[in-house]
Amino acid sequence: QVELQESGPGLVKPAQTLSLTCTVSGDSITTDYFYWTWVRQPPGKGLEWMGAIAYHGRMTYYSPSLMSRTSISRDTSTNQFTLQLSSVTPEDTAVYYCARDRGGGALDTWGQGTLVTVSS
Repeated sequence: QVELQESGPGLVKPAQTLSLTCTVSGDSITTDYFYWTWVRQPPGKGLEWMGAIAYHGRMTYYSPSLMSRTSISRDTSTNQFTLQLSSVTPEDTAVYYCARDRGGGALDTWGQGTLVTVSS
């Protein structure tokens, strides 16, 4: 059974970089054809797809609206992938989720989510 768990600071100051890690168990992030994804949900708003890294690690994909501030990477030795979002503002306050994409945007497994608040 695959499980995903987000970790990282719950409070980030404006203009700083938000960094989150997703630890995957029960599956390898190198397993063929899966994409490892970050999604967020601001308070009172819908889900926003942020980006993903492919199973082979050679490709990353980002939301056009966040591309200039977002970086997704992975560490195969620890079976983790990470999100970095730079120059954050209070509008980046959200619950951040990591998820597994089976392909075509089918997110079949989610972490529990972690609330990140951007505030001074």
